[in-house]
Amino acid sequence: QVQLQESGGGTVQAGGSLTLSCVASGNTISGLSMAWFRQVSGEVREGVAAIDLTGGTSYEDSVKGRFTISQDKAENTVYLQMNSLKPEDTAIYHCVARPQWSLDAWWLERHYNSWGPGTQVTVSS
Repeated sequence: QVQLQESGGGTVQAGGSLTLSCVASGNTISGLSMAWFRQVSGEVREGVAAIDLTGGTSYEDSVKGRFTISQDKAENTVYLQMNSLKPEDTAIYHCVARPQWSLDAWWLERHYNSWGPGTQVTVSS
């Protein structure tokens, strides 16, 4: 397993931007597919975006065109650039990883065996 640590969360006004970072340790991300999930208190976790070994990406419908997932394999880091933020984007955002090369069923949290503790994103109206 790989250890994951997120950073970059905070409070921003609607329409603003944030960039989340996820640094991996204990293993390289080169052999993993990575994703971001988010969770509102009391609700189920939701897959937001994913990236595979080749750099292919996929997004949850509500964030398409606003969020961009990327990775820097040399830095063992995954990013989530979030633009045009909305109050409904408020959640704890978790970085996750799985030892799978493809994006098949990337939105299913049970497929991931490494989770970061999360970083809070709050969007005020």
